[in-house]
Amino acid sequence: MAQEILDRYANHPQYKAKDKVLPILSNQKMNAYLKEIGDCCGITKRLTFHIARHTFATTITLSNGVPIETVSKMLGHRNLKTTQHYAKILDRKVSQDMQALKEKLLEKPIAR
Repeated sequence: MAQEILDRYANHPQYKAKDKVLPILSNQKMNAYLKEIGDCCGITKRLTFHIARHTFATTITLSNGVPIETVSKMLGHRNLKTTQHYAKILDRKVSQDMQALKEKLLEKPIAR
């Protein structure tokens, strides 16, 4: 499947001249496509390329144990500190979730 996509654009003059393998869409065009996909799927939440990258970094990779160095490479970050921003968001979420759990446990009487 991936090779088929690469083959489709292999001799395309627009991408060959720019020394690119695949087309690079503008942010505006990418966001328009995401909106169209969201509409087709009945998603009412605003979808943007930025939100997609953020979700990929936090929900899909870091929260599933992918090392931050690997995520950094996948996102194209030159500096690991840029990627660490996503890890801080996860730390904050863990802290909030643990606080909510603590409150739930304090509400319930202990069964003996």
